[in-house]
Amino acid sequence: VQVVESGGGLVKPGGSLKLSCVTSGFAFSMNEMYWYRQSPGKAREKIARIDTTGESTIYLWSAVGRFTITRDDAKKTIYLEMNHLQPEDTGEYLCRSEGGYWGTGTQVTDSP
Repeated sequence: VQVVESGGGLVKPGGSLKLSCVTSGFAFSMNEMYWYRQSPGKAREKIARIDTTGESTIYLWSAVGRFTITRDDAKKTIYLEMNHLQPEDTGEYLCRSEGGYWGTGTQVTDSP
């Protein structure tokens, strides 16, 4: 099983990033998928969730209206498009499958 996130980087307040999470080795289309964020000094929090159809999504309150989670079953990949980024969005972003497979994360850092 492989779960590999990418797309993080330095971003100024108000900027945008699109994260990707490419998977292999498990039945991707049968799994809900999630994005989490691990910020310095804080507990890991679930940012977004997408169901197996891609039609039902749920977001952390602070992400509503700014972040969009999508999936491409043919590519076994989920995405997190993030707009209007703020300093508090800084952290390691990880994806997880419903079955419990985690990636190692991609870092998003606020750039002054």
